[in-house]
Amino acid sequence: MIKLKRVYEEPSKEDGLRVLVERLWPRGLTRERAAVDLWLKDVAPSPDLRKWFGHDPARWPEFRQRYRAELEHDEGPVNLLRQKSREGVVTFVYAARDEQHNGAVALREFLEEQLGKA
Repeated sequence: MIKLKRVYEEPSKEDGLRVLVERLWPRGLTRERAAVDLWLKDVAPSPDLRKWFGHDPARWPEFRQRYRAELEHDEGPVNLLRQKSREGVVTFVYAARDEQHNGAVALREFLEEQLGKA
């Protein structure tokens, strides 16, 4: 099971393994407050893709396609997340304010599709 949560929300025991899926550390947070178990910078969208997207909901469909292509190109971090999600609850924590249009949402969609095929 893969959950999503903003990194600024309070951590809870129900989060399971908390994985930060951002390239940059969230502003204003200490490591203790973020309570991140694993930080996978390499699974986040590339800097160029992130800049192009700019959290513009109109670009969301194309962002998802481009991000999927990046994920398919670099299987290492994806394989690790696939393994961890089979072991128990995993929560992708992210910094974006938009809870519907962000890399963590697209990553969860991609992984759930991959896990469904396994």
